[in-house]
Parts: sequence; structure tokens; C-alpha cells
Amino acid sequence: MNLIKPFVLLVVAVTASLAMAGEIKPYSQQEFDQLTAEGKPVLLDISATWCPTCKQQKPIIESLMKQPAYKDVTTLTIDFDANKPTLKKFKVTSQSTLVAFKGAKEVGRSVGDTNPDGIEGLIKKAVN
Repeated sequence: MNLIKPFVLLVVAVTASLAMAGEIKPYSQQEFDQLTAEGKPVLLDISATWCPTCKQQKPIIESLMKQPAYKDVTTLTIDFDANKPTLKKFKVTSQSTLVAFKGAKEVGRSVGDTNPDGIEGLIKKAVN
């Protein structure tokens, strides 16, 4: 009985922290269209499993998405090797590309940036 209260508090804390986190999910045209039509901030993360720069970007993006300031940002991941038509649509020619949208408008992009401040600056353009 004494273990129930701490467990409930832990569940509440975890649930609250998840509500304060930006989502990271695979790209779909339907999801992108819905988010941008609603004016939501979106970050496209174009990466490849074999890309060392992409591997450096991933924990930075995950960390930033956990911050309350970015709770409304949705990061949509695009596999560089498997989604060539999508890359063409967004005029992406290289893996490790990040593209920020504020609603339907592209507000910034970077290629190969592994500086946390640089990536955060890009995300801020979509939020502010």
C-alpha cells in the first residue's frame, strides 16, 4: 500500500513530462499537410542510418524536443535512402538536412549542422 503513492506520483510526473515534449515521428504527407495547415511548427529531419553527422544530430534534436519551449514542434523524420520523391519535393540533396516550417512557410534550413545552438536556432525560427 505504501508503494502505490510513489508509483502514482511517478506516473503523473512521466505523463506530465511527455505532454511537455515535442513529438518525433516518421514523415507522412498527410501528417505534414495537417500540421502545416493548422499553422504548427514542423521540423523535417532528413537522415540516413549510415550518416555519422545524422547520428550526431539525433541526440541533439531529441534533447531539444524534450524542452517545454518546443512542446508544440513536431519533428518528422525522413529516410534519405528510402524517400527520394519526398526529398525532391523539398529540394533536399543531402542527408543531415534539417528544414523548419512555421505553418506552410519554410523559415530555415541547415545541412550538416551538429552545433546544438545552431539546431536550436533553426527550431526557434519555426516557433517564433
